[in-house]
Amino acid sequence: MSKLNLFDVVQKQLGECAKILGLDPQVLALLRVPMRELHVALPVRMDDGSIKVFQGFRVQYNDARGPTKGGIRFHPDETIDTVRALAAWMTWKCSLLDLPLGGGKGGVICNPKEMSKGELERLSRSYIREIYQFVGPTRDIPAPDVYTNPQTMAWMMDEYSKIAGEHQCGVITGKPVSIGGSHGRGDATARGGMFTIREATKELKIDLTKATVAIQGYGNAGSYAACLIQELFGSKVVAVSDSRGGVYNKDGLHPENVCDHKAKSSSVVNYTGSKPISNEELLELNVDILIPSALENVITKKNAQKINAKIIAELANGPTTPEADDILYKNGVHVIPDFLCNAGGVTVSYFEMVQNFYMYYWDENEVYERLDKKMTSAYHSVLQTARKFNVNMRQAAYVVAVERVVEAMKLRGWF
Repeated sequence: MSKLNLFDVVQKQLGECAKILGLDPQVLALLRVPMRELHVALPVRMDDGSIKVFQGFRVQYNDARGPTKGGIRFHPDETIDTVRALAAWMTWKCSLLDLPLGGGKGGVICNPKEMSKGELERLSRSYIREIYQFVGPTRDIPAPDVYTNPQTMAWMMDEYSKIAGEHQCGVITGKPVSIGGSHGRGDATARGGMFTIREATKELKIDLTKATVAIQGYGNAGSYAACLIQELFGSKVVAVSDSRGGVYNKDGLHPENVCDHKAKSSSVVNYTGSKPISNEELLELNVDILIPSALENVITKKNAQKINAKIIAELANGPTTPEADDILYKNGVHVIPDFLCNAGGVTVSYFEMVQNFYMYYWDENEVYERLDKKMTSAYHSVLQTARKFNVNMRQAAYVVAVERVVEAMKLRGWF
């Protein structure tokens, strides 16, 4: 499953969108490739005194609608194609949420779990030194992603400011609140997803207070989703999982207690009062809402027919393959596509940029209200487009997003 090339998936999805919109082949050719990408070598002095060279990337996919925006991933299996795919999705995501931004992404091939805090700081600063000329508050604004966090962003912002010779908190989002970060950023991805789930259940006439939920992936987004869907709507989370396996209880789990258990044992496995369940079995549970929150390509043509959920809310990037999309659509499964469902993170990152620019900061409630408005509007734009063109929700999201990017390219005179 995981051997599928994410950028190939992006290309296929874009090709389907081009057919629906009747795009000029020359326009499609421009949309199919990143506008620019940077490959860098990052020398870092390790704690034992040796110098290790890491490979890093930064991809700026399309900036027709504004400066590019996207996270930085530290991962041992990072590839340039993964970064390209995620930069493309960020382009569509920002467009879909009607943010004045383009899409970008960054990555470094490393294993953060085997590195000390000092080594991670030196790597973070080295990365910024190498990409300094290509990023900035009006050029390209990085953010945290896999295995990076607010502390990573603080180091990167500080390094950029040192090189610039002036305070530049707006170059990075996802920073700690005390140095220019935004309230509400921590759970923004999951909370934004909750707003789309709320709207979807209204359309499908599902009572959220009685809904059952399964969540694959219990990291940042997944654990927040479990807590929020219970807190906001009273839904019952019956199964969760991580890379080591999952747990199930038909009467419901206590998400916060599962978080405490994972903090102590590094996994949700063996949580008290639950039965073991595999990641594969979790995906096929008979639940109202399935929330894939971890890996890409977990729902494929091999298991799509076995999916029993009424709604799939994709908090993960790329959890469903194009072939699986077709099967789910025919079976009446309502998919909230990734670059709609998980857009809460970049939306609050945009809010952070706005607050940085005019040096006035909102409280948490104001952030949540603005996020709700953005996510709800985007969901209904996609739903209306799906009905108009008689296509699935992912294809509709592409139509809305790509049409806006193409309009910006045309107005700029790029074709």
